[in-house]
Amino acid sequence: MEALIPVINKLQDVFNTVGADIIQLPQIAVVGTQSSGKSSVLEALVGRDLLPRGTGIVTRRPLILQLVHVDPGDARKNDDGGREGEEWGKFLHTKNQIFTDFEEIRQEIENETERISGNNKGISDDPIHLKIFSPHVVNLTLVDLPGITKVPVGDQPKDIEVQIKDLILKHISNPNCIILAVTAANTDMATSEALKLAREVDPDGRRTLAVVTKLDLMDAGTDAMDVLMGRVIPVKLGLIGVVNRSQLDINNKKSVADAIRDEHAFLQKKYPSLANRNGTKYLARTLNRLLMHHIRDCLPELKTRINVLAAQYQSLLSSYGEPVEDQSATLLQLITKFATEYCNTIEGTAKYIETAELCGGARICYIFHETFGRTLESVDPLGGLSTIDILTAIRNATGPRPSLFVPEVSFELLVKKQVKRLEEPSLRCVELVHEEMQRIIQHCSNYSTQELQRFPKLHEAIVEVVTSLLRKRLPITNEMVHNLVAIELAYINTKHPDFADACGVMNNNIEEQRRNRMRELPAAVPRDKAAAAGPQGEQDGTGNWRGMLKKGEEAPGSGPGSPLKGVVNLLDVPVPVARKLSSREQRDCEVIERLIKSYFLIVRKNIQDSVPKAVMHFLVNHVKDSLQSELVGQLYKSGLLNDLLTESEDMAQRRKEAADMLQALQKASQVIAEIRETHLW
Repeated sequence: MEALIPVINKLQDVFNTVGADIIQLPQIAVVGTQSSGKSSVLEALVGRDLLPRGTGIVTRRPLILQLVHVDPGDARKNDDGGREGEEWGKFLHTKNQIFTDFEEIRQEIENETERISGNNKGISDDPIHLKIFSPHVVNLTLVDLPGITKVPVGDQPKDIEVQIKDLILKHISNPNCIILAVTAANTDMATSEALKLAREVDPDGRRTLAVVTKLDLMDAGTDAMDVLMGRVIPVKLGLIGVVNRSQLDINNKKSVADAIRDEHAFLQKKYPSLANRNGTKYLARTLNRLLMHHIRDCLPELKTRINVLAAQYQSLLSSYGEPVEDQSATLLQLITKFATEYCNTIEGTAKYIETAELCGGARICYIFHETFGRTLESVDPLGGLSTIDILTAIRNATGPRPSLFVPEVSFELLVKKQVKRLEEPSLRCVELVHEEMQRIIQHCSNYSTQELQRFPKLHEAIVEVVTSLLRKRLPITNEMVHNLVAIELAYINTKHPDFADACGVMNNNIEEQRRNRMRELPAAVPRDKAAAAGPQGEQDGTGNWRGMLKKGEEAPGSGPGSPLKGVVNLLDVPVPVARKLSSREQRDCEVIERLIKSYFLIVRKNIQDSVPKAVMHFLVNHVKDSLQSELVGQLYKSGLLNDLLTESEDMAQRRKEAADMLQALQKASQVIAEIRETHLW
């Protein structure tokens, strides 16, 4: 199981090569306030002085520290100066440069921190990666985070506390992270900021280990027995006490090895019963054990995550396509694929079926039979016609002679007016289908032909050609639909079978109603007299032009003193006013209304059937049949190849990043497979 930690280090190296943190690897994050002894704990684990020192905030970038145990017999490494050493370090940002002088490692950390974070004590979440090889360390991966602070110092930003807290939470929120909460023994554990942050992301304490530093600096007469026994703040992974080097020890160059020996002596003297469960060496072994078990528990989920990401990046890389070698073949292939997908979207056989809304041919069908059909059905056959309009049309059609029958001309005039109302919804149907065919272009670009995203100029050219083709077909289709309505208006076919049947039924109904009215007349009134009673009675107030004036109103030019008084002005056309219709007028209006309604329904049925057919023939099918040839004719030209197949500026970079990430994921998958083969998991 000891070999699990090097495996994680290897995975970390794999993902460092692509600069990605999409995989949350198991690690140990060190959290504590400023001057709580974090740096001393880390240096004790390494066994060397390597971290920057000073007052205020010193750690201003996360330091990912990988400790790699090497056998003492391994060949020593040489640095650039030819110096040898059994312990050495390597930074990710310096590539293969080897550091055997730990003072140079400290200086490089300071330089790299200032390079990114500046020299104004600001912080950055861009980590520094350092790997230490030594026979004196156990395999560990530690993350040193900036110390928690409350008050900005110098020219630090005013929200430095919030920035540091967010940075710490970003790392310890990783469920694969063990939290090493460092607290000084000479402070109140109940007010520990490190434990407070740890509880925010790990309320059960399942991945929190507390470290109590500075045991030798407690007030006289006090000890940390209750704290170390877990009686003050219980932590599931335990509490471990350590003794740090003082600033005087550091100034006097006291080695870490000497400090560990003094620590052991202090624990034996002050806490003899707990000495074997505290101290730096016990802390290192505990962290190593916890990390190994944690890695073992995380590996199944880690393997699944890597496989899922590998599949996603493989798909992403495929969508970016291979670099273009044969431009002519590539252009023709893309044009053909777009035309095919466009037609398939109309036919409903596209590879990518939209599930959120109707699209393509399904939407065109909806427009024909739902939108257009319901709109026509909502058109009232008699809409916009009043009784006065009908009577006026009848009178105008009779000329100077009173008619015995309803004139046919009046019916034609009125029914044409009603049929004309079907033209507007028909043209709107054409417009809706045209808009949907325009939307199909974008649909194919987004879902069906992702390769077009590589070549923005080709994409724009294809959109322009298809849009132009649709634009050319629109007036032709509109003209045809206009003609369909004009054809209906050109000849009112009163011999239409459906119309003739309706007229026969209607005449029978009118004759039946007339006989019923005659039967209802009083027996004392002769039927011939009764027939004349209506017109005679109408002479009073309604039978001549004077009857159309309001009561008490004088005719124009006939007022008192007028020379034309008593003379009728024949050029005056009276305006009809609301009045009770005579029985004949009612009958004539009913006849015309029924005829109009009957014929209108016939024409509406014809239009509802013929307009979709015209739109399909002149617009939809024509575009489908000519799209391929139109695209080839407009775009497949040798002079346009280089321009059309120019990739977007960032496409090559994105392809390289996706390929590198896929390669890293495949290597990571191989590493995990090796674990299973060696029965480490």
